[in-house]
Amino acid sequence: MVYITEDLIRKRAEHNECEIFSLEEVSLHQQDIEKIKHIERWCRDLKILYLQNNLIPRIENVGRLKKLQYLNLALNNIEVIENLEGCESLQKLDLTVNFVGQLSSVETLRANLHLSELFLVGNPCTDFQGYRSYVVATLPQLQWLDGTRVSRSERIRASQGLDEVRRQVLVQERDYLRKRAKQREESQREAWEDGDTCSSRTSEQPLERNQEEREREFWHTPCLFTPESRLETHRHLEETRKSNEKEEEKEPKRRTLITADGRVMNVNEPKLDFSLTEDDERGLVVLELQVFRHLDTSLLDVDVQPTYARVTVKGKIFQIVLPVEVKPDSSAAQRSQTTGHLLLTMPRADGRVTRTKTVSLAAREDRDRSSSTLDWKRGTVETLEVDPGCRTTVDLHVVPRQKTREGPLQLSRPAPPGPNSEGFLDDPEVPPLM
Repeated sequence: MVYITEDLIRKRAEHNECEIFSLEEVSLHQQDIEKIKHIERWCRDLKILYLQNNLIPRIENVGRLKKLQYLNLALNNIEVIENLEGCESLQKLDLTVNFVGQLSSVETLRANLHLSELFLVGNPCTDFQGYRSYVVATLPQLQWLDGTRVSRSERIRASQGLDEVRRQVLVQERDYLRKRAKQREESQREAWEDGDTCSSRTSEQPLERNQEEREREFWHTPCLFTPESRLETHRHLEETRKSNEKEEEKEPKRRTLITADGRVMNVNEPKLDFSLTEDDERGLVVLELQVFRHLDTSLLDVDVQPTYARVTVKGKIFQIVLPVEVKPDSSAAQRSQTTGHLLLTMPRADGRVTRTKTVSLAAREDRDRSSSTLDWKRGTVETLEVDPGCRTTVDLHVVPRQKTREGPLQLSRPAPPGPNSEGFLDDPEVPPLM
């Protein structure tokens, strides 16, 4: 039997620095809890309590939570609504998919004056004739029932016929309780029979065969939807899980990374997303592995081989076959500081690099205007075809070049200065311009 422990609550209180005395919200769902205990003494200030998807058979030890506003007990084994009178601030109660068949226990919620939402979907009591009218008339403070708003006219009609509806509900409730008593007796009898069957099995049959037969018989045998069947299913799953763990401890699982004939296998045990690309411009093979951001680098082990790359993440192996042969000694591994992804850059073994030449738009237009271009790489002339409609006429004036006599270059002397203008005064203190 699993109980609520202090360590369990502290693990769920990481957002509150693991302090439980001032905790206002705690989530204890899917913990296989079979009894509510100690929580009203450790967490007096709780406002929201999640206990869905457990094995709780009774509502207990929550009456001292005066500040509790929301209690979620969906998917449990509760049959009676009780022990909630002390939750003075309770506003929402979720009992979806339980085994509440004693509908008259809803009257205990009259003391919860602030209760505005109630969920009873999936309980046997919802099949009773007059179920909704009875709940609406019994709890006048309700605003929502099973996700449907309670209108004023519905409340008036329910209040007017409350006596008759209560009588019908009590009759159906007694029939259900008698049915439940028979179900308990039948489940106990089946439990005894199953025990006798298990003890009477001969040891001559192999254990693996007995296990397979038990699994097939358990899952193919029809059963009633009762708290006992839910507990039986849970215990069967626990036994199967424990037996599988013991078998794995005895015979550890062998990983096939490279087959006997030398073929490398692709393995992704950590189930990480990745991308493998080839950078032809730089002659690289790039592997990006989306490792968890908060994973410590010491938990990673990288091994690059000429034909494959292997990364060990917390003991789980990621291995991928490379499209080309690479150089392991020249490879590099880096991690992103923002995303934590692992980047492996591995140069190609053949050293082949493909260079691409980019031509700007202006250079392309200049090349198209010309009638021919010279391919300097090949040393040949390529003729371009020009659309005749795009031709334009340009007037050119040719100036003949003057002939000069042969001989050494002669410098001409500067021309003598001309006469001074009228009113010119020669100031001897002003230095000459030349």
